[in-house]
Amino acid sequence: MAKSFLLKHNTGVTLIEIMVSVFIFVLIGFAVSAFQKDIFTFYTNLSNSLNAQQEARRAFKTMTAEIRSASPSSLGSYTIYQASPTSLTFYGEIDEDQFKERIRYFLDGNILKKGILKPSGSPLTYNPANEIITEMIHSVSNGGMPIFEYHNADYDGTTNPLENPVNTQEVRLVKVTIMIDLDTNRPPPPITMMTQVSLRNLKDNL
Repeated sequence: MAKSFLLKHNTGVTLIEIMVSVFIFVLIGFAVSAFQKDIFTFYTNLSNSLNAQQEARRAFKTMTAEIRSASPSSLGSYTIYQASPTSLTFYGEIDEDQFKERIRYFLDGNILKKGILKPSGSPLTYNPANEIITEMIHSVSNGGMPIFEYHNADYDGTTNPLENPVNTQEVRLVKVTIMIDLDTNRPPPPITMMTQVSLRNLKDNL
């Protein structure tokens, strides 16, 4: 009888052993859950970053083509209407109708937007109330870095941009720089995209 009792006692599981086992399983569960969350967050951020890059590339392609082909307005106004570090407004034909649109790229918060204004009425005018605005690039994070920089005919690749306020009649080339950061507290680091465009219809010695 003593031998049988001793065998049963040795093969039993104590409450402490059960609690330790449960604690270990809980720790493993938390570790697995945290790992899965980190992996999910990483791939979500990576996917969002790739989408932001694609959005910016499409915007740059459109912006480059439109700036390059800028021309005087349908009323005979000068090609560039306004030029500043965070906005550029110019005239150009972008929809193959008989009139030149007034095109405005500008930063609003952390979004680069585009405004299109068609001339209308009789006599013909560019009424700001008719401007149609769309969002082009999100999560812009340039900080103090200008989005638009302007150069005159003396630009050789290293010369300083024109000082503000910019004399629009001196502008021959526009440099565009966009920094995109979806979340400043998490990777990946900011994406910087840059291009420079000479205005074909104003081009002289560039």
